[in-house]
Amino acid sequence: MLARPRSGRRCANSVLAFHQRAAALLYALDLTARAPYSMQPTSPWGVPQVWSITFWGALWGALLAASLARLDGVRLLLSALAFGAVLPTLVAWFFVAPLKGQPMAGGLVPMAMTAAIILNGAWGLGTGIGLALFGRPRARPPR
Repeated sequence: MLARPRSGRRCANSVLAFHQRAAALLYALDLTARAPYSMQPTSPWGVPQVWSITFWGALWGALLAASLARLDGVRLLLSALAFGAVLPTLVAWFFVAPLKGQPMAGGLVPMAMTAAIILNGAWGLGTGIGLALFGRPRARPPR
């Protein structure tokens, strides 16, 4: 019997371990004004920002895991990095930002645009690493 992977949890962990650490680095280098691990409430329900990002990271991670299920090794990692850098970034720029009354594509500010690609790419890479290490079904050893 095969063990079932729990990719949602690994994707959420990737937000905390990779996305938010990349955000901390950008913040420490004064390349972004957004502090990592922010507990600032989001609208409409007031959920802390870090938990909102983690929730959406888990949903995106399920899509990433399903999309890249046949890949492994370096191909998985590079594809996960590209997936993260491109798809969530484009959705955030062109769908989420206008819904929140924010300018599309980071207002075309180069550093804001670059930061989004770096942060989402870091998440994708972290998710790919998690899937490569822990997310594949493995046969249970015989008793």
